[in-house]
Amino acid sequence: MKLATYLLALAPFAALAQKPAPLLPPADPAIQKLVDEISAKNLEANIRKLVSFGTRHTLSDTQSPTRGIGAARNYVRDEFLKYSKAGGGRMTVEMDTFTIKPDGRRINKPVLMANVLATLPGTDPTDNRVILVSGHIDSRVSDVMNATADAPGANDDGSGTVLVMELARVLAGQKFPCTLKFVAVQGEEQGLYGSGHLAERAKKEGWNLIAMLNNDIVGNSHGFDPEISDATQVRVFSEGVPATETLEQAKVRRQLSSENDAPSRQLARYIQRTAQLYGRGHKVALEYRPDRFLRGGDHTPFNQQGFAAVRFTEMNEDYTHQHQDLRTEKGRAYGDVTEGVDFAYLRRNAGINLATMASLALAPAAPAKVEVLTADLTNRTQLRWQAPAGPKPSSYVVLVRETNAPQWQQRFPVSGLTADLPISKDNFIFGVASIDAAGHESVAVLPVVGR
Repeated sequence: MKLATYLLALAPFAALAQKPAPLLPPADPAIQKLVDEISAKNLEANIRKLVSFGTRHTLSDTQSPTRGIGAARNYVRDEFLKYSKAGGGRMTVEMDTFTIKPDGRRINKPVLMANVLATLPGTDPTDNRVILVSGHIDSRVSDVMNATADAPGANDDGSGTVLVMELARVLAGQKFPCTLKFVAVQGEEQGLYGSGHLAERAKKEGWNLIAMLNNDIVGNSHGFDPEISDATQVRVFSEGVPATETLEQAKVRRQLSSENDAPSRQLARYIQRTAQLYGRGHKVALEYRPDRFLRGGDHTPFNQQGFAAVRFTEMNEDYTHQHQDLRTEKGRAYGDVTEGVDFAYLRRNAGINLATMASLALAPAAPAKVEVLTADLTNRTQLRWQAPAGPKPSSYVVLVRETNAPQWQQRFPVSGLTADLPISKDNFIFGVASIDAAGHESVAVLPVVGR
C-alpha cells in the first residue's frame, strides 16, 4: 500500500499524529548565494595550471618549481593561503607529510608524500563536528609506474582537486558552527595512500567526522563506448553495510533489514535531497554500492575507519581519457587533457558539494539514541530519542518511507523528543533528524529497537 493511501485510510487517527510537512526542508537563500559564487572560469584556470606541471605522478619530481607533484602541491597550498587571506585569515593551511616505504606494488622507493589540507575552524566551541571534501592531486598514464611522461590529469583528478579549491575560496570567509576541511590528497593512483593516511589521522585524533565527500572524476559530461552524454546528473556512491560492522551490529542489521540505511547511505540520501533544493535542476543519481564495479577511491579508507563517506563521479566516464598515454589511434585522441572537461558541468557538481557542506554545517548535530519502542503490539509507531551534544535543535522531524522506496517520502515535524504516529513499523522505515530555528536539517538517524 502506498504511503499516501495508507495515511488516508488512517484518517480517523490523524488528530493523534503530527501533520506531514512539505517533503523537502526550506531552502536557505544564503546557501544558494554561496553556490552561485562558484566560478567556472576559476575551475578552468586552476585545471589549466595543474595540467601545466606536466605530470603530477606521485613518484615525480618534488623539487622543480614548474614540473611534477611538488610544484602542483605548492600551487594548491599557495592558492589556499590566498583564499585564507582574502577571507580574513581564519582558514589554516598545512602540508600534511608522511613517508611511504616501497610496497612491492606501486611504490618502488621511499616517498615523502603530502596532503594539502586547509581547515576552516568552527565558531561554536561546543560543536566538534568536522566535514571534509576531497580530491586527489596525483595523475598517471597507461603505465602506473611511469613518473616522467606527461600525465595531464585534467579530469582524473584535476576536476576533483579544483572543485575542492573553489569551495575553499568561496567558503574561506564564512563562519559555520562546526569545522570544514578541504584537502587535495596524494597517492590515490598508487594505492589510496594519502586518503589512508588522513583517515588514520582522523581516527587517531578523534575527529567527529560526520561527512567525507570524495570527488574523483567529476568534470566530464560525455562518455565513450557507448557514446553518451549527460550533463544533468552526477553519481554518488555509498556503502550499504558498514565496513566496520561488528557481529552485534550485523545481528541488528539482519533483524531490521537495514542494509540500505548505513550512515554513508543516509549521507547520500541527504546529498540527493540537497541537490533538489540548490542544484537548479542538476540531479544526484544514488548508486547503491561503495564505488564503481570492483573499484575503490579515497572515500574507501574513511569507510574502513568507520566514517560516513561517499564518492561523487560523473555519470558517463570516457576511458579514452583515463589512465592513458597521450596519443592518437585510428583518428581518436587519447589522454586526460583539458579539452575533455565540461566546466559548466563541473561547476554544477561543485555547487552540490558546497550546498551539502553548508547545509550540514548550519544544521544541528543528528539526534542521539534514536529508538523505536516495541513493548506493545500495535499498528502505531512510537519513537524516542535524545538531544545531540553541542547546540540544541529547535525541533525535530520524523522521516518516513516505504520499505522499497529509495528516498524519504514524508516528513512529520515534532517539537519534543518523542513521536507517536499511526503508521505501522511493519510497513515503513523511519528516520529522525534535528532542525534549527532557520530550518537547516541534519542527516537522518535510523532507530534501533528500544524497550
